[in-house]
Amino acid sequence: MAQMKELIRVAGSDLDGNKNIMAALKGIKGVNTTLANAICNVLSLDKFAKLKEVKEEDRKKVEDFLADPKKYNIPTWLLNRRKDPETNEDHHVITTDLVLTKEEDLKRMKMMKSYKGLRHSKGLPVRGQRTKSNFRRNKGKAAKVKRK
Repeated sequence: MAQMKELIRVAGSDLDGNKNIMAALKGIKGVNTTLANAICNVLSLDKFAKLKEVKEEDRKKVEDFLADPKKYNIPTWLLNRRKDPETNEDHHVITTDLVLTKEEDLKRMKMMKSYKGLRHSKGLPVRGQRTKSNFRRNKGKAAKVKRK
């Protein structure tokens, strides 16, 4: 029988307990390498210790950090939601909240018919890339050339 991986639940995500803390934290949606490094530095955790070896109180500190990173005086450029359009505040969004806010942003852009919103609705690249030779699967089938 295959051995079952030790799953540890942190911030609503199941993480592999056999990975080191840095790699395991990247398994949370909305946490990248830089933020995982900042979490380990601020909370003074060993980056290369296995996640299953971390004490329960340290896991609670990590969850508290992810709930409100501004409380730990990290720079604002580490946050993924700076100057939120609704509240005009800086905060960090993780897991399903990240997915929902991204969908809301796309809906808002489409509703106000901004350039980016129109590109999103047509399934075309948004950030100025060329479309002549690239993005063929996004554009759909090529139009047939009509012969005389």
